[in-house]
Amino acid sequence: MTQYPHNFNNNTQLLHWLFRTGKIDLNEGRLFEHKPIPLPPAMNWNRIEGMILGLAIGDALGNTTESLTPQRRQIQYGEIRDYLPNRYANYRPVGLPSDDTQLAIWTLEELNGNHGLNPDCLAQRFTQGRIFGIGSTMKGFLRHYKSGLPWFESGQKSAGNGALMRIAPIVIPHLRSQTKALWVDTALAAMLTHNDSASNAACLGFVAMLWQLFSRSTVPEANWWLETYIQFTQDLESDSSYRPRGGAFTEDRGYLWQFVERRVSQAYQQGLSVREACDRWYSGAYLLETIPSVLYILMRYGDNPEAAIVRAVNDTKDNDTIAAIVGAAVGALHGKDALPQRWQVGLLGRTAERDDGTLWRVLEIADQIWWHY
Repeated sequence: MTQYPHNFNNNTQLLHWLFRTGKIDLNEGRLFEHKPIPLPPAMNWNRIEGMILGLAIGDALGNTTESLTPQRRQIQYGEIRDYLPNRYANYRPVGLPSDDTQLAIWTLEELNGNHGLNPDCLAQRFTQGRIFGIGSTMKGFLRHYKSGLPWFESGQKSAGNGALMRIAPIVIPHLRSQTKALWVDTALAAMLTHNDSASNAACLGFVAMLWQLFSRSTVPEANWWLETYIQFTQDLESDSSYRPRGGAFTEDRGYLWQFVERRVSQAYQQGLSVREACDRWYSGAYLLETIPSVLYILMRYGDNPEAAIVRAVNDTKDNDTIAAIVGAAVGALHGKDALPQRWQVGLLGRTAERDDGTLWRVLEIADQIWWHY
């Protein structure tokens, strides 16, 4: 277990120390000053199930063709609307996880078991199982943590999407308390693996958006997605040196939120299809590609969960993660019942090689601990 230089009574004190010592790559923006908006009486667990299932379904629909370009994927598979035969399930067309689902559900397991976030326990959990399709940043985190570094010095300076893809469950322990501790826990969970300005800010912005979606009874206007993300993140980022690694905008340089504001709004004004827009900024695992892709899909298809996830699966390169993030958002907005039944039935609920149903069991325990207690 990590030995801290001070005794911290709670995660808020811990985060204040990380800010004060410069150990977290993040500005202490306005978001930390305000409680989450109160959830309405009509809020129900169906929204939480939708968020988690949307994440897992998006991952499962995408991970069998991850890293193919949309053009190559279409040539090989046509339009993907259902699970493809999977060699890890005797070639049955069922939904299996990659690291997106694994790390999200392991996070929820730890939140359940510790009755909240203990970053060191979460770090240990990430070391205890085989991670499917593990990324280079996660490998770096594990290497540092296993070498004896404290968890808060093990996160990598990486603007990849590996923290964002697993962050959604962090909202669950805060559904009843609804305090500023939500932002504290989000920042701590984010920096664990990806201690990077853009990644930390993106995780906070996405969690804040999910919370807003829980409060909505109607589908937001298209511009809401872009404007809300920018509103929450623009004073959180501390690094203005981000540049695209490919696509049409390689001369851009600045904050992630600035790139998103400029290029996503431009694509929407021009009426580009999802594939056209995502091809312009490239749609891989780098946050200057993932965040624009997610927001653009939600702007175009946020009113239709199936269409949003299908477009993420077919029209992006890092399609499992982008579909998982899109799926979490539309699931939080529309609820579990709006996700196609065939996708829910075909999802095996694994987080390891042969643990069918684990996802459902973890969700049921979370319901008992955090909602229907």
